[in-house]
Amino acid sequence: MLTVRDLTKTYANGVRALDGIDLDIPRGMFGLLGPNGAGKSSLMRTLATLQEADGGSAVLETDGRRIDVLRDKDAVRRLLGYLPQDFGVYPKVSALDLLDHFAVLKGLSERKQRRETVEGLLHQVNLWNVRKQKLGGFSGGMRQRFGIAQALLGDPRLVIVDEPTAGLDPEERNRFLNLLAEIGENVAVILSTHIVEDVTDLCPRMAIVNKGRVLLSGEPNAAIAALAGQVWRRQVAKAELASYETRFTVLSTRLVGGQPVIHVFSADAPEPGFERVDPGLEDVYFQNLRQQARAAA
Repeated sequence: MLTVRDLTKTYANGVRALDGIDLDIPRGMFGLLGPNGAGKSSLMRTLATLQEADGGSAVLETDGRRIDVLRDKDAVRRLLGYLPQDFGVYPKVSALDLLDHFAVLKGLSERKQRRETVEGLLHQVNLWNVRKQKLGGFSGGMRQRFGIAQALLGDPRLVIVDEPTAGLDPEERNRFLNLLAEIGENVAVILSTHIVEDVTDLCPRMAIVNKGRVLLSGEPNAAIAALAGQVWRRQVAKAELASYETRFTVLSTRLVGGQPVIHVFSADAPEPGFERVDPGLEDVYFQNLRQQARAAA
């Protein structure tokens, strides 16, 4: 369990990236949803001990221990696996050699144990057959799977992955998400993303973050159920779209057959012509963002 309370961070340029973050993150997959610039990466870097927080607390409880994440950084790093959004590799080095190098840096100094660990991880992420290939020839999905292999060195109890499926094709994305789900059976995995489907498919618990604040935290299915009967759909003319956005809480707009189809949040039918639809997590996501925007207006 990772417990975060009142976490704050303001950068030198005045941007308040974290504004009193409270989260309870249990073992398993935990989805962190938010648009670009919401504060997700700032939160991930803080929890990964890569930057200092201005205030608040974060405590990791595992194997009967309570570790202060903000102050006992060495202890956290021994239990942490981290895959940042921009994970670079040495293009002229093989997957086997680079993972072995990372294992040495992680403290696996005994050669036999290190070899067994590296080979086991390459099998786990399905890269064994290409272990001797240079990383420069890997696809985006293969590089991400290599990134997860290095994050799993040292048997971590907390794994943080930041926007891991951005730029992957559908097949690579599915393969990568299946791998994350397997990892999440044993440890706490924080999946930071702006892709709603990743959270819908994988995460029994989640939070929506924007402008450094937690807008919602809990179970995706419960959040979806709370919107039941309050989401309405209608196809409108492009010329009328601005009028609908002014008069109603438009959650999303999607072109279908060249014409906008809108989802509107309303307790009752907004007007004749709308049909009630079952909500999804995307509706929950946009409803929380729109609610925050209205409150700030």
